[in-house]
Amino acid sequence: MQTILITNALLVNEGSRKPADVFIKNGRIEKIDSSLTDQPADTVIDAKGKALLPGMIDCHVHFREPGLEHKADLHSETRAAVAGGVTSIMEMPNTKPAATTNAILEDKFSLAATKCVTNYSFHLGASNHNLDELLAMDPKTVCGVKLFMGASTGNLLVDRAQQLEDIFGKIEAPISLHCEDTNTIRANEIAAREKYGENIPFSEHPNIRSEAACYQSTALAVKLAHKYGSQIHVLHLSTAKELKLFKQGPVAEKKITAEACPHHLWFSAEDYETKGALIKCNPAIKTAADRAALRQALVDGTIDTVGTDHAPHLWEEKQNPYGSAPSGLPVIQSALVSLLEFLPLETVAEKTAHNPARIFQCMERGFIREGYFADLTLIDTETPHTVSKDNIEYKCGWSPFEGVTFQSTIAATIVSGQIAYAEGLVNDSIRGQRLLFNRS
Repeated sequence: MQTILITNALLVNEGSRKPADVFIKNGRIEKIDSSLTDQPADTVIDAKGKALLPGMIDCHVHFREPGLEHKADLHSETRAAVAGGVTSIMEMPNTKPAATTNAILEDKFSLAATKCVTNYSFHLGASNHNLDELLAMDPKTVCGVKLFMGASTGNLLVDRAQQLEDIFGKIEAPISLHCEDTNTIRANEIAAREKYGENIPFSEHPNIRSEAACYQSTALAVKLAHKYGSQIHVLHLSTAKELKLFKQGPVAEKKITAEACPHHLWFSAEDYETKGALIKCNPAIKTAADRAALRQALVDGTIDTVGTDHAPHLWEEKQNPYGSAPSGLPVIQSALVSLLEFLPLETVAEKTAHNPARIFQCMERGFIREGYFADLTLIDTETPHTVSKDNIEYKCGWSPFEGVTFQSTIAATIVSGQIAYAEGLVNDSIRGQRLLFNRS
């Protein structure tokens, strides 16, 4: 591996910012100092005027491979990830076949080793019938379990009470949760069809995927976690009401943590009029008041992480009417820069790198520390850019952020000591590493 010297950076890490130089050797951060200009290196990056953050660890992506590669694949979407300053991803199990066995999961790891520009891990999917597989998972080499508590497809919905009790009671690895109550959603959809027939407007989506559907399911998850002492991470909170179920404070003091997503933090229900299916996702984007509450919850420590829920669909599919337009958005390339529009650099580092590493116990990642892997994002906070089809890396070729001008730009992304993205170009020759976890 080449040695890399980053000079004149504003290093943002663990709640502080300071000028520093960083020397990288053999994939790791070898030295951090106020001045390392005499240090020889194969590559020197002058970071004057730029902020150096630990690379984003995105704990929540859907990259569609295997089985849905016409929408996206591990290579195309990790290219987009590094262009957005993301250095590690944890992918979800709702591919084809669904990753509900350890054998299928290892097949995904084998694929990733040949395709992923980022570092990577994969969740093992829970079903109503695979407790033995979940218990056989190696917690040191797999990020955790994904549990759909309602509102899923295929065999990934877990709605048997005993299976839920067993999962919460017996799984020691982190359990990532999609919480929406299926019966509530179905009743709301029936009511919408009675009112609108087949012409349901997209503005009805937050009424169908309602606050009540989210709160009821999230409340059940939190209740079970308290009962069994489970470690759970509730994904994509979308309502102010759900926030009442979570505690403020540092992650080290919690076993119940929560995530927000860039699209719930940026858009509101008012945007359905112009965006329609382009912002249809599950759970739904809710009111402007909900959005404001989610942003405040990031600041006050109620919400612990930001994950993207990156979930691409084809443009053509998104042109369908409400009932057949799929839910899910491609957002990973704009996630970090969108957060910088309303959060300070220190908070962004905490929510996108430090806390994901803490919650999932990532081994030697998530912080800018000597001896840790060099997963770094260099951000030019003074150079705006506008999202357009010309600069989108997604295989699907579109973004709900098209036309938005962000005030910051990703200048460079370093993955395990390799320059994965710089000067607007992805380095297709590098591959990330499999994430490992500090667990017994």
